Amino acid sequence: MTKNENASDMTTARRALGSTGPTVFPLGLGCMGMSALYGEADRAESIATIHAYLEATPAGTDALLDTGDFYGMGHNELLINEALRTAPTAARERALTSVKFGALRTVEGGFTGYDGRPEAVKNFLAYSLQRLGRDHIDIYRIARVDPDVPIEETVGAIAEAVAAGHVRHIGLSEVGADTLRRAAAVAPISDLQIEYSLISRGIEDEILPAARELGIGITAYGVLSRGLISGHFTRDRALAPGDFRGMSPRFQGDNLDRNLDLVDALRKVAEGKGASVAQTAVAWVLAQGPRRGADLVPLVGARRRDRLAEALGAMAVSLDAADLAAIEEAVPAGAAAGERYPAAQMAHLDSEH
Repeated sequence: MTKNENASDMTTARRALGSTGPTVFPLGLGCMGMSALYGEADRAESIATIHAYLEATPAGTDALLDTGDFYGMGHNELLINEALRTAPTAARERALTSVKFGALRTVEGGFTGYDGRPEAVKNFLAYSLQRLGRDHIDIYRIARVDPDVPIEETVGAIAEAVAAGHVRHIGLSEVGADTLRRAAAVAPISDLQIEYSLISRGIEDEILPAARELGIGITAYGVLSRGLISGHFTRDRALAPGDFRGMSPRFQGDNLDRNLDLVDALRKVAEGKGASVAQTAVAWVLAQGPRRGADLVPLVGARRRDRLAEALGAMAVSLDAADLAAIEEAVPAGAAAGERYPAAQMAHLDSEH
């Protein structure tokens, strides 16, 4: 890939989500942190950030807002509803919603499993449509595979919702190659949402090739590894109560030190490009779509307008072959210290089995 070829792709205003999914802005906005798992968020700033994202999306291009019905136990969907209701009409009409469902919660905020039964799918969907204030969801996906329900049954229930007009496209989340193939045999799958970043590259061996073979797109979350490789996280940072990173293995003790050493190495490459660490990390993920022949859209989890503006700047960072080699020398595949989730949550990942 030449530098000019990559630069052209980075400024392209649309990317397809697989052969059957929608065509969207090259960066999606992950809204989870506006409601849960990273400490308190500023509601007004969250809504302003969603508005800024919609306004940054060119006319004629759809903007992808990603959420889950269990983010803040419905709070996130209500937040998106408010943001869309108060956005200018033209911007609001560009918004596509990607919703995950299936997580079972407790009053105290705990997670107790996943429910992929067809009747549960219909129940979750009804509540999401009400909270979002919409008559359809653009992409609907179970957050994690229910081990007690064949994926064929869960996908079949979503396919029924597509036929009824309540859902436009079927997605999946954190599934392995075999499950991806089984699901695709039931109904068209637009995209697989899965973690993918410089320090989470497990999809490259089997999952990404399977998605490419099946014409399924990738929406990559965790592209900054929950802020770890953003260039803004420091060794002495105090985390707020309830912040997921307080339990994340990659943010603990020696693991954190080793991972931030990788960030320091990446910073040197970024400085040479005149870009921030975060922009370089996001630009690397953006480059993997054309580099690997895949339909790939990164999700950025910005909660503030300044962080959103920084992430959007990644689209102007062109990476040639030498740049990509330098980045991967700074952060080699498999170099991260610690798993990406605590053990109990890793057990729910079909993609890791």
